[in-house]
Amino acid sequence: MAQPRSPEDIYSDFTQRRSGLLQALTDDAEDFFDQCDPNSENLVAYGHSDGNWSVALPAEEVPPELPEPCLGINFARDGMVRKDWLALVAVHSDAWLMSVAFYYGAKLDANARLKLFRNINSQPTLYEIITGKASRPIKINSHSKRKRADTVQQGNGAGDAQAADAPLPTGRLLVYADITPALKGRQAELYWPDDKMWYLIEVYAINIRSRIAK
Repeated sequence: MAQPRSPEDIYSDFTQRRSGLLQALTDDAEDFFDQCDPNSENLVAYGHSDGNWSVALPAEEVPPELPEPCLGINFARDGMVRKDWLALVAVHSDAWLMSVAFYYGAKLDANARLKLFRNINSQPTLYEIITGKASRPIKINSHSKRKRADTVQQGNGAGDAQAADAPLPTGRLLVYADITPALKGRQAELYWPDDKMWYLIEVYAINIRSRIAK
């Protein structure tokens, strides 16, 4: 797969890798804990560009193709309280995500690097989410983008939903506390990794139990 080169592509890669690691440290924490066996060799936690995660041995290639995550996260597992161990892994994962993003961004100019950093900094760190210092962002179902696009096209002939290559500066990240019936009918921006664009969508359904907005 070709390496991301633009700030938008690098940010999309960062977001997908971060999403995978967030999944590992939250919804899949039990499975993640089990895979980090202290009796195994040095293990690392990877977030992948397809949004998945894995626990594996480090890359054998020297130097590696990408910066490597923290080595040996499994060795501290049973010597710490689980929540503290997950927070420690989150810290190292945050550092790794930044290192990969700016490894890709090394050839960007100053303005492009600043744009990349601002996009990254608009999201809470894994550590902040794991320790409760920030709320985990809610999920907006990807069907929302298609639904909005269809509605706009049929309603005014515009041909597509409103799109931009960056979020509006007046917005903020949605968090769990926002998931209330009052969110229904409100507009939000949805990042669509297929075309690296931000779409203005309308929330038409809320599932509070699963924390998903459509």
